[in-house]
Amino acid sequence: MASRVDQMASSISLANFSKATELKKRLWFTLGVLIVFRMLSFVPLPGVDPTALGLLSQQTQGGVLDFFNTFSGGSLKRMSLTALGVMPYITASIVVQLATSLSPTLAAIKKEGESGRKKLNQYTRYGTVGLTAVQGYFIAVGLEAFGANNGVQAIVMPGMLFRLAAVISLVGGTMFLMWLGEQITSRGVGNGVSLIIMAGIVADMPTSLVNLLQGGRSGSINPLSLILIVAAVLGLTLFICYMELAQRRILIQYPKRATQRGMQAERSHLPLKLNTANVIPPIFASSLLLLPLTVSQFAGQRAEGESWWGDLIITLNQYLQHGSLLYMTLYGAGIIFFTFFYTAVVFNPEETAENLKRHGGFIPGIRPGKNTEVYLDYVLTRITVVGAAYLTGICLVPEYLVSALAIPFYLGGTSLLIVVNVTMDTVTQIQSHLLAHQYGDLIKKAKLKGARLR
Repeated sequence: MASRVDQMASSISLANFSKATELKKRLWFTLGVLIVFRMLSFVPLPGVDPTALGLLSQQTQGGVLDFFNTFSGGSLKRMSLTALGVMPYITASIVVQLATSLSPTLAAIKKEGESGRKKLNQYTRYGTVGLTAVQGYFIAVGLEAFGANNGVQAIVMPGMLFRLAAVISLVGGTMFLMWLGEQITSRGVGNGVSLIIMAGIVADMPTSLVNLLQGGRSGSINPLSLILIVAAVLGLTLFICYMELAQRRILIQYPKRATQRGMQAERSHLPLKLNTANVIPPIFASSLLLLPLTVSQFAGQRAEGESWWGDLIITLNQYLQHGSLLYMTLYGAGIIFFTFFYTAVVFNPEETAENLKRHGGFIPGIRPGKNTEVYLDYVLTRITVVGAAYLTGICLVPEYLVSALAIPFYLGGTSLLIVVNVTMDTVTQIQSHLLAHQYGDLIKKAKLKGARLR
C-alpha cells in the first residue's frame, strides 16, 4: 500500500504548480538572474575593438579555448566582462578543498560547522580574485600581442592602463557572477553556479544546431551521419539519466521494537549513488586544465618568436588542442582523480558507520563499528570505479568523435552531461518545493478541521 508521501508525490501536476506562489517567485527570480548573466556576456571590455576580436576567434578556433568559450556562453570570444565565467571560482574551490584535506588547520576550521564553512568560503573568494587577476592580465597582454603580430589594432590604446582596466573589469565580472550564483542558490531554484554554466552551454546550442543543419544541407555532412548524430545525442541523454539514477542499496536493520502486530524489526536502505560526485569531476578537471592553458595561449601570442620558451609554449598549445591525445589523456586523468576525491569528500564511511552504531542500526552479517566502515568503503570503492569509467567515457568518447570527424556540433559529452545533470537536479528541487507546498495545504486543512470540531 502506498504511503501518504508517495500519494502526494504522484499527485503533483500543473494544477498544483499554479497554486505554488513561492515556487513561482523562485523560478522567476532564477530566470531573471540568468537573463542578467546573458546580457553581461555582450558587454565588451573597455578599450577592445570588436572587429579585431573576430580575427582572434578565427585564429583560436578548434583549440582548447573553444571549449572554454562554450562554458562561458561565447563571452570569451566577445571578450566581455564575464569572459572568464565562473571557472576561476571553481578552480579556487578545488584548491581550498584539496588544502582542507591536506592541512590539519583547515580541517579543524571545516569541523566548526557554519562558522567554519563561512571562513572557507571567504578563502575561496580571495583565491578567486587572485586567479582571475592572473588570468585577466595574461588575456590583456595576449590581446595586445595578437594585434602586434597580425597587424590588427585589437586594442584601442594598448599599455599598462588597458591592462589594469581589463584586470579590474574581469575580476568584477567574475565576482559578480559568483554573487549571482549564490543568490540563485539561496533565493531561486537549483545550484546557482551550475545553472550559470548550463546557461552558457545552452546559449550556444541553437548556433551549433544551425551549423549542423547547414552542413547537411550543403552536403558537407552526410545525411546518414546527421541522423546518427541526433540519435546518438538522444541515446546519450537517456543513458545519462539512467546512470545518474542508478543506486547500490545497502540493507540496514534496526533492533526489534514492540508494535501492534508484536515484535517487528525495522528495515531501511542506505542508497549509494553510482555517480556520487555528480557533474563535479568534469567541471573541476576542465577548469583546472583550462587555467594554465588560458595563460599559455595568450602568453604564447606575446612571446612568439622572441625566445625559446615562447616557441615551447606555442608547441605545447598545439599538442593540447581540443581533441588531441595529450589533452584527452590529461582530461580523463583529471576526471578519474576528482571522481574519487569528491566521493571521499561527500561520503565518509567512518562517520556513517558511527552514526549507524549510535542509532542501533547494522548491516546484516556485518558487525557494527570498524567492520561496517571497512565494508562501506569496499562497496563505495567498487561503485566509484564504475562511476569514474562512466564519466570518463561520456566526456571523452563524444569529444573525440566530434574532433576526429570535424563535425560542427560542439555539444559534446561534457556539455551534455552538465546540461542533463543540472536539469535533473533542478527538476528534483522543483518537485521538492511542490511537495512542501502540498504539505502546507494539508496542515492548513487539518487546522481548519480541528477548529470546526471545537
